[in-house]
Amino acid sequence: MSPPARTSRSHDNHHSSKTPSTSSKVQQKTDKTPTDKPLTDGLDVNNYTKWTVQDVAAYLKSKYLKEEAQLFSKEQISGVLLPDLTEELLGKMGIKTMGRRLQILQAIKPLRQRRDLQKGLDVFDRMKVFNDPIHGHIEVHPLLVKVLDTPQFQRLRYIKQLGCSYFVFPGAAHNRFEHSLGVSHLAGLLAKTLKHRQPELDITDNDVLCVQIAGLCHDLGHGPFSHLFDDLFIPVVRPNLRWKHEQASVKMFEYMIEANDLKEVFESFGLNETDLIFIKEQIAGPLESNKKVYKGRSKDKSFLYEIVANKRNGIDVDKWDYFARDCHNLGISNNFDCHRFMKFARIIEVEGKKQICSRDKEVGNLYDMFHTRNSLHRRAYQHKVTKIIDSMIVEALVKANDHFKISGTKGKLVKMSEAVDDMVAYTKLTDNVILEIMQSDDPNLAASRHILENIHKRHLYKCVGQTQPPENTIINKREIPVMLQEIAVALSEEDLGGPQLTPDNLVIHVVDLNYGMGAEDPIKHVRFYSKGNLNQAVMVRKNQVSQMLPEKFAEQHIRLYSKLRDRDSIYKASLCFKKWCEVRRTKAKAGYVDPELTPAKSPSAPHEDEPAAKKSRTRLSM
Repeated sequence: MSPPARTSRSHDNHHSSKTPSTSSKVQQKTDKTPTDKPLTDGLDVNNYTKWTVQDVAAYLKSKYLKEEAQLFSKEQISGVLLPDLTEELLGKMGIKTMGRRLQILQAIKPLRQRRDLQKGLDVFDRMKVFNDPIHGHIEVHPLLVKVLDTPQFQRLRYIKQLGCSYFVFPGAAHNRFEHSLGVSHLAGLLAKTLKHRQPELDITDNDVLCVQIAGLCHDLGHGPFSHLFDDLFIPVVRPNLRWKHEQASVKMFEYMIEANDLKEVFESFGLNETDLIFIKEQIAGPLESNKKVYKGRSKDKSFLYEIVANKRNGIDVDKWDYFARDCHNLGISNNFDCHRFMKFARIIEVEGKKQICSRDKEVGNLYDMFHTRNSLHRRAYQHKVTKIIDSMIVEALVKANDHFKISGTKGKLVKMSEAVDDMVAYTKLTDNVILEIMQSDDPNLAASRHILENIHKRHLYKCVGQTQPPENTIINKREIPVMLQEIAVALSEEDLGGPQLTPDNLVIHVVDLNYGMGAEDPIKHVRFYSKGNLNQAVMVRKNQVSQMLPEKFAEQHIRLYSKLRDRDSIYKASLCFKKWCEVRRTKAKAGYVDPELTPAKSPSAPHEDEPAAKKSRTRLSM
C-alpha cells in the first residue's frame, strides 16, 4: 500500500526534525503492515490449485487473514483443496464467525474466476464439434473427448439402444454410444442454465464438467441388447446375484480410468477424488449400499444429483434424450419439449433440500412427457413381437453360457454370466455375441444357433392371447411358473381331444405399463413455483390441471405364447388360456385368430335407411 501523497513542500518543513510529521507516522505504520507484493510474490494465481500449504497461507495473510492462514496451515490446506471449500467446511475447520468465513470465500473467488477464465479459453480452443441428428451441432469438452476415445466407451457403438426392437422396427438401429453423447450434452445445458440463472447456487465449472461426464458414462455398464442382459439373462443364470447395469457402469468407469491412465488427465482439468466420487454417485446413487449419504457434493448442491438420473420424480436428461432419439428412429411423435422445461427450471428449497422445480404453467408439458414414456412402452418397448424375441435370445444365451467363453483378466476364460465380475472380459461382450454364436462350428452351441436362426427366419413363438388382471390385482412375476402350470392343465385330455399341454412349451410375459413410478402419479413428486413468487415451491394437483388426465397411472397385461407353431398346438393353447381367464374372471383377448375356427356371422340385410357395410380385412401381426 503506497503512503499518502504529500500536499506541499512547505507542509513538510513546518515540523521540527525531532518531531516526525503526520506523513512520516503513516509511512512508519504502513511499513509494519503486510503488503500484497512480498507475500504473494512468485505465486501463480492462474494455477492456484498447484499451491503448497505455505503458498495458501501466504495468500491469506496478504488478505489480512493472518489467524485463518495459521489455521489453514494447521489443517494442511493446499491449493488443490481451495475449489472445494464451502462455508459449511470452513465452519467445521473452526472458523466460527460467518463474517470471517465469507471473507475467506470472497478472497478465493477471484482465484477461481481467473483460473476459470483461462481454463475456459484453453478448453474452447480444444473443443470438438459433433453433428448429432437430434441435438444438431454440439460442442464436446476435451476431457469428454478423452473418455470417448477409449475402448470401454467405444464398446457402446455395438450395443443397440432398444435391444431387440431392431428386429421389429427397422429404424431402431441406434446405439448406446450416440444416446450417451446426447445425455452428456443435455446435462451440460441444464447445469449451465441453472448456473447462469441463479449465481447464488455457486455452481462451478467443475460441477458442470462432472455432470457432463456422468451423463456420458451412465450407460457404460450395459450388456448385450441393453436391458435384456440385466433384466432377463442375469436373473436366470445367476438368480442370487443382485446386479444392475448402473453398478457395472461404475466398475467400467473405474476400469476405464485405470486402463487408459486418465487419472492425471482428470487432474489436469482440475478434477480430484471427490469429483470422481460425485460422478459415480450420479450414475449409481450412494456408493455405500447400506447408507443413503452422498459424499461427492454437499447438501447445498444436492439438486445436481437430479440432472442425469432423478430418483425423486424421474424427470432427467437421460429420459429427455431417449424420448427424442427413440421417437425419431421409431417414427413416433414426441410431444415433450425439454428445452422449454429448461427455460423454466429453478432451484428452490423444499423441506430442507434444494431441488429442481418448474413453473406452474409447465405441469401440462410434464404430463406430456410421462404420456410419451407410456406411449413408447405401449407401442415399442413392450411390443409383443419384440418381447418374444427377447425371450428367444435369452434362451439362446442361457444355453450357450457354459460353452461360450470370453478372455478376461490375465487371459482367463470366463462365461458370459461371469463377465460382469471382470471388466476386461465385459469390455468384449456386446451384441456381436449372437453373430459369434451363429458363426461358430462348436457342437455345444448347436441348440443356441438353432434358436437364433429361427429368429432370423421369423419362426417365432406365437402369441395366443392376452388379458389383464382383475381390478386392484397386481401379478408378481414370481407367480409365472404357477400360472404356466394352471394354463397347461386348464382343460383335460378329453376336452382337448388329445394330450394336454406342457408348461415347457408355453411362455408368459407380465407387462407393466405406467408413468414411471408404479401406480403413482409422478407429478405428485414435482414442485412448482408461480410467476408472483419465484422462491416458494408448491404442489399442483391433478384436478387443477385438467379433468381429462388419467385416473390410474399403471396397468398390467398378461401375454401367453406357444413355442410350438403347429395349428393344433396353438389352438389348444388358446382354448386353455381362455378357460384359465374364465376361472380368473378376466377377459381373454385373442393374440392368434385361426380363420377356420372363427364362426361365420349370419348375413343380415342392411336397413333401408343405412348404407351397406363396407367389407374390411384385418391382419393380426404376430
